[in-house]
Amino acid sequence: MTTPTPDWHARARSLAINGHAFIDGRYVAAASGATFDCVSPIDGRLLAQVASTDAADADLAVAAARRAFESGTWSRQPPRERKRVLLRFAQLIEQHAEELALLETLDMGKPIGDSLAVDIPATVRCITWYAEAVDKLYDEIAPTGPDALAMITREPVGVVGAIVPWNFPLIMAAWKIGPALAVGNSFILKPSEKSPLTAIRIAALASRRAFPTACSTCCPGSATPWARRSRCTWTWTASASPARRAPASACSSTRASRT
Repeated sequence: MTTPTPDWHARARSLAINGHAFIDGRYVAAASGATFDCVSPIDGRLLAQVASTDAADADLAVAAARRAFESGTWSRQPPRERKRVLLRFAQLIEQHAEELALLETLDMGKPIGDSLAVDIPATVRCITWYAEAVDKLYDEIAPTGPDALAMITREPVGVVGAIVPWNFPLIMAAWKIGPALAVGNSFILKPSEKSPLTAIRIAALASRRAFPTACSTCCPGSATPWARRSRCTWTWTASASPARRAPASACSSTRASRT
């Protein structure tokens, strides 16, 4: 017996899209009340009014993520437990594959077949890979003379923020989320204004059904307030021009790396 082909147009019409930011374990509007239009490139339809977070929201998100980190509910979990939770997160993404694929298609304009066959499986594999790596990372003993002992330990840095671009938003988010959470950090995701929907959804899935509250946050909107005001370790994937500009405003208050 063949499986009927889903009516994706009908599913798109009934899809509940949440455009709020996700901070401290809950959906919230931007502190200013500002929003921006999320428009589908397929036909120009308005998908959602998305929270346009600014410096006030950035400070709230970092403060909540810092509290979560310092509480130890995630950062002090043993490797086997972090591995279990990350694998659970990968399973959640797989269980919500059709919903996430549809969001990605509506937001990006790519064929639903590509979203289902490429984006979702790649995201699941990425999170699974880092889950399996958690209990296989070792510290080191550095070579020294007989009268000294030098040890190299790998520890979480605290709050990790990630800025991802509009293309392949779910996969690129996974590239950042996987390693950051695997080693015990709290995580803040700042998606592109052009493709924020799957980022908001997986932050909620992670926080509500996998990780402790405030370990996973999503703040859509401009990247400017993050670089200039918020204290955390940043990683981003961007074109050359914004990547060159970001450290100038970020280096006084953040540690940053780019890919």
